[in-house]
Amino acid sequence: MPAIILVGFAAIALWSLVAHRFERSGIAGPVVLALVGSLVVLVDIPAFVEAVDSDVAEHVVELILAVLLFVDACEVKGGVFGGEGRMIARLVLIALPLSLALVVVTGLWLLPGVNLFVLIVVACVVMPTDFAPATALLRSPLIPARVRQILNVESGYNDGLISPIFGMSLAIAVLLPTLIEVADSGTEPTGSTETALEKNVEDFINAFLGAVPATIVAIVVGVLLGGVIGLLTRWASGRGFANQTGIRIVMLITPLLTYGIATLHGIGANGFVAAFVAGVMFRFTRTRKTRQLSIAHDELVLVEEVGTFATNFVWFVLGAMTTEMIVRGVDWRLLLLAALALTLFRALPVYLATLGSSVSWRDRTVIGFVGPRGAASIVFGLLAFNKLPTGVGDDVWDVAVLTVIGSIVLHGLAAPYVVKRIARRTGASGRSATPARY
Repeated sequence: MPAIILVGFAAIALWSLVAHRFERSGIAGPVVLALVGSLVVLVDIPAFVEAVDSDVAEHVVELILAVLLFVDACEVKGGVFGGEGRMIARLVLIALPLSLALVVVTGLWLLPGVNLFVLIVVACVVMPTDFAPATALLRSPLIPARVRQILNVESGYNDGLISPIFGMSLAIAVLLPTLIEVADSGTEPTGSTETALEKNVEDFINAFLGAVPATIVAIVVGVLLGGVIGLLTRWASGRGFANQTGIRIVMLITPLLTYGIATLHGIGANGFVAAFVAGVMFRFTRTRKTRQLSIAHDELVLVEEVGTFATNFVWFVLGAMTTEMIVRGVDWRLLLLAALALTLFRALPVYLATLGSSVSWRDRTVIGFVGPRGAASIVFGLLAFNKLPTGVGDDVWDVAVLTVIGSIVLHGLAAPYVVKRIARRTGASGRSATPARY
């Protein structure tokens, strides 16, 4: 194992020992760990990049995302959509596709040499929301409770919906250069080219099946495993066969098992979709016919803590790769694309999607501009960095880094101040001004 990875583990351990005290003072773990990573990597940048750009790192990242998707789905309170089905539908079925389209269209203008499918990958990387960099916003009493619930549920669903689009587009983006190389040469592919072509075609076929017809297979796998395991958990708990320790272990294994089964060679479904659906169904069947509106925290704590450890390491990697990006040089066009993704490309689609709803303009503004980017963007970016050719993969990763770092500044530092100013002007106290349904 590379020494810098061990240093990352040590940094997470040290932070964990002092996190409680510092977080009470407003110092967030993502910022600290990213800063440590950015400094430590200076010892040997090439070694760290080589460690990140490996098959082992790719598989680890995939499992991290599967666990995070499962946790997101399990933490939604009050029904499958947290009691906000109409508003969530507006955000993930109207606003999110519009945001993706804006990123792609702008990318075609800013980056004319990049093919369409790479730009779709970029859009999938920069648009999923995640409140890890700005947990203070999600807890702020200055934001209406219902708006906080909507934002929380949306952040759980949008990366689950984006993952099949991401997988399909990434597979095509990886395959195209090899096909173009063979077509331009006018000769039969030889040696390593033929091997790479076969592997890329196989990955594309699996991704195509996972993103189009076999998404149904991923959903079926998630429904069956999540539903059955949730039922078994409820039955075993109700009859005294399982205690909370056993249930916590089951909850940790469920996303790993679901992802593993969904991605078996003979199935070839999208493991991320399966893990997310499993979380939804586990929560539904675990709490059905009980007085619980959500899974008890005592049962969630292990999988949450594993997810926290995983995301802490992801933040360390982000910091290290930020330094690598700065040393390599930053393209201003990528910086502009990241800035637009964090602001206008999020807010404008939200405004359009909420037209005709009874939600106030103030709340629409909060929903539109409070959309932090975090672990999902980093994980998608790392997957793209590992699979895409050098140069193209660097650009996708640079956009991911710039977006998340920008989100830490915008949502972690600036947004709380802006929310306080708005609250002072409007005299808001955290209650929604429009309690009507969306």
